[in-house]
Amino acid sequence: MPTAIELAEQFQVSLVGDGTLSLMGLAPLERAQASQISFLSNPLYRQQASDSVAGGLIVSQADLDFLQSNPGVHSGQRVYFVAKNPYATFARIAQHFAKTSEPIYPPGVHPSAAIDSSVIIPASCHIGPFVQIGPGAKLGERVILLGNTSVASNSSIGSDTLIYPNVSLYSDTTIGERCIIHSGAVIGADGFGFAPDFSATGGEWVKIPQTGAVVIGDDVEIGASTTIDRGAMSNTIIGNGTKIDNQVQIAHNVVVGNCCVIAGCAAISGSTKIGNFCIIGGAANFAGHLTIADRTTVSGNTSIIRSITEPGQHYTGVYPSMLHSAWEKNAAILRGLDKIRQRLRLLDQSK
Repeated sequence: MPTAIELAEQFQVSLVGDGTLSLMGLAPLERAQASQISFLSNPLYRQQASDSVAGGLIVSQADLDFLQSNPGVHSGQRVYFVAKNPYATFARIAQHFAKTSEPIYPPGVHPSAAIDSSVIIPASCHIGPFVQIGPGAKLGERVILLGNTSVASNSSIGSDTLIYPNVSLYSDTTIGERCIIHSGAVIGADGFGFAPDFSATGGEWVKIPQTGAVVIGDDVEIGASTTIDRGAMSNTIIGNGTKIDNQVQIAHNVVVGNCCVIAGCAAISGSTKIGNFCIIGGAANFAGHLTIADRTTVSGNTSIIRSITEPGQHYTGVYPSMLHSAWEKNAAILRGLDKIRQRLRLLDQSK
């Protein structure tokens, strides 16, 4: 078990308290024991932190000042890790402890894997059972491909990338270094492109060939059952450091900038460009061919139908829930707003 001073030095935070205290993991404030660390990032939980049994607390300087001036029963036996960003420090320390319990995937190729003879597998890679790798594919060092994953022709996977079972990478897909792709994700399927050709006597939807690719940067995480379509002619691009939740749909020719976060069930229509450092809430959706400025925040369930040009704005379009009977009354009023506006205009003209 690491000591408090070892953790403080490793993660470059200040330590207040006994540096020789050994700590074995993390837990929530209400469940943490004397050998565990918890964190405080919201002042609303200061009293809960003061009452906690946790042996270590990750706090800001302001929260430390409060806790020291309002000591709890167990405060005298506690150490404090003082950080500018307690939540991010918690995440990094959690990664440190999680490594001790992570599965180990030893290098090697499972005998059931089907690998084209043109593919060179570095000795440091782990290739699981029933993995398929097509001609011309390239793998970096220490890549992990777990069972039933399919890597189609001419795809490339950067070093230290982990791909969980049942992921499908279509042809010409490029994955950067240190990425994580969760089960069921499909990268590089055809974008939804069809040209209408109809007349009075019939017709058809004519499929537009999707000849672009998908390019995913470094340090990207893609959630379970998320789909990222290949471009129609240009590429679909996901920037470095972007994190995508489960069941997200990203359509053809979309460009997502660096260090964005996209929560579950969001949908981005074709050829939309998302800037850097954007935050997109769950089930938010974007019309096609839009441009979204850097550092834009979009609340969950919000529909964006126009481009956003001013950086750093927060958009919300969610109508608050209410009793159905009340909603019906309000909906009736909304339906008649146009007639009310026309009457007001007539009244104004008659003055």
